[in-house]
Amino acid sequence: MIRDHRPYFIKKLYIWLERRFTLRFVRPHLEALGTGFHMMKPWYVRVHGAHIRIGDNVHVVTARDRTVALSTWTFESHQGHIDIGNNCLLCPGVRIDSASQVTMEDNCMLAAGVYITDADWHDIYDRTRTIGLTAPVTLKENVWIGDGATICKGVTIGRNSVVGAGAVVVGDVPDNAIAAGNPAKVVKELDAGREIVTRAKLFADTAALKEEMDRIDRYVLTRNTIAGWLRTLLFPRTGD
Repeated sequence: MIRDHRPYFIKKLYIWLERRFTLRFVRPHLEALGTGFHMMKPWYVRVHGAHIRIGDNVHVVTARDRTVALSTWTFESHQGHIDIGNNCLLCPGVRIDSASQVTMEDNCMLAAGVYITDADWHDIYDRTRTIGLTAPVTLKENVWIGDGATICKGVTIGRNSVVGAGAVVVGDVPDNAIAAGNPAKVVKELDAGREIVTRAKLFADTAALKEEMDRIDRYVLTRNTIAGWLRTLLFPRTGD
């Protein structure tokens, strides 16, 4: 689909249904869900286990073939916790598994296919032993994890730092750094003289943001018709 053919009111209805689904079927499985959330296609969000908390203005994007999965596990002395701060973004295919503690501070972004784990999930020497070694994972404020990266147990990623696509992070990353590779190593430092704008700026005035998004939708979708939309669904053609 080259452009959105839905009439304006259909898109608004769809967003309302996403919100109602989130409140009815996702929210009960979370220990906390803040205000201002937006879960796109929340029927592809998978939540398992206790102690999963999500802050304000968090955006979760899913797809049919790329669910977002948040899982905590309880076994013997192990109890997982997942804490996601304010203004964070989780893209399709993100998985977070915890048997101790995974913390994302405010304004973090996880690109598609990111995997974060705080445990080995089997003991290295006794493969019948569930969970294995665990150690907390912390993403400090405004961390950005690239497409398909893996963050392993015991890792802390410093404030404003970026992890490159496909990286496997097994050791700490300092503040204001870019790390890449397998195993990931710091390849560049951010320019200390440049201002870093975080996702918090998007939500500084949520009423104005909502009004602006609605204005754009009205401009883009207002001429769309139900007949035209149904035609593109049933009989798509070149240019749709």
